[in-house]
Amino acid sequence: MADRSLSQIIGDAVRDFRQQVPECIAAGMVDMSTGMLLAVESAEAQPNDIMDLMAASTFDLFQGRNVTMIEELWNERRGITPARHYFQEILINSDNLVHLFMRCDANQDMVAAVVCRNQVNVGMLFAQARMVMKYLNSSLSD
Repeated sequence: MADRSLSQIIGDAVRDFRQQVPECIAAGMVDMSTGMLLAVESAEAQPNDIMDLMAASTFDLFQGRNVTMIEELWNERRGITPARHYFQEILINSDNLVHLFMRCDANQDMVAAVVCRNQVNVGMLFAQARMVMKYLNSSLSD
């Protein structure tokens, strides 16, 4: 990370998601500590309010009140103090799109959101997105 800023690393990762994940039409990175969208790239221009809602929805998916309660109960019953959140990846299918949300290992406050056309091969979606995430984790750990 010494020769690239955090902003550049995140921007590169979002671009890589768009370029390397099959059928990807949009990708973004959300900061879970603030709920803000850090970077986004889309095949089509999207209104700002849609992008803001995507960031807020991502926050709710991973750190909403009910999700947080589930994580806490699960960890309490297992008697563990987690070093990371329990939910790491969430896949959502809608009528026309597939949405993959992935928490970053190197920084649990960062979640990638990848949106693909519904004809995507889900196995390839996961494989390619995980490769990009692995590179992002490596870049953040340097």
